[in-house]
Amino acid sequence: MTDANTLPGRPRGGVLSGPATPRAVNVLAPNPSAMTLDGTNTWILSEPDSELAVVVDPGPLDDGHLRHVVGTAEQAGKRVALTLLTHGHPDHAEGAARFAELTGTKVRALDPALRLGEEGLAAGNVITVGGLELRVVPTPGHTADSLCFHLPVDRAVLTGDTVLGRGTTVVAHPDGRLGDYLDTLRRLRSLTVDDGVHTVLPGHGPVLEDAQGAVEYYLAHRAHRLAQIETAVENGHRTPSEVVAHVYADVDRSLWPAAELSVRAQLEYLREHGII
Repeated sequence: MTDANTLPGRPRGGVLSGPATPRAVNVLAPNPSAMTLDGTNTWILSEPDSELAVVVDPGPLDDGHLRHVVGTAEQAGKRVALTLLTHGHPDHAEGAARFAELTGTKVRALDPALRLGEEGLAAGNVITVGGLELRVVPTPGHTADSLCFHLPVDRAVLTGDTVLGRGTTVVAHPDGRLGDYLDTLRRLRSLTVDDGVHTVLPGHGPVLEDAQGAVEYYLAHRAHRLAQIETAVENGHRTPSEVVAHVYADVDRSLWPAAELSVRAQLEYLREHGII
């Protein structure tokens, strides 16, 4: 059996739903798949002595899940006062409008099309609800509208799909761009080095106890994949599908369509930098 302490980011064992930090509780959505891992993590954030809570990523349009999130907050004596989105993929955001109906909250997101209310989200925003402070960190790459939320008092960062609790994420070309994603990973590494962030609260998979280790692993993984793809092209594999079949030969074929998105992003990056 593999020791979790030897895995990238040191994933926390045990049940995913429930308290993760003094201010963060996860409610796991019932939408497991090869792409969503165990399902979408919906995060309830609140100061321990506050009656107000923030929910990040209500998840899919599943009324049972959305009501369960509300019920979990209420059982803890909390009222949901605001809904935030890390990005617009349906497994994170499709249920947001219905969740807003259930809670009477506004929905804030980077993409105006996802907002309910006039306020969006932008780099440098500091969100305060019931004494809770969240800092908005722009993290494009997985998608153009991806954001992370820095929870300073818990030395934690909510990463959506930018960093997962298990495995690595997709650069969802053409919306996602590899150059942006590499810059994002460096920005997150700065959070771990300069701001003391040590815990990753991901959009899928377990909590990671070693944020810096996780980000360093992601950077090394991307460099390795780029080298593999450059070599594949040099050996005559020109199309994205040919590169996927060569580079991802040991990966479950059901994941090849997602891998092809990342390959397209990496080929674009290599071309832009004159490498191929």
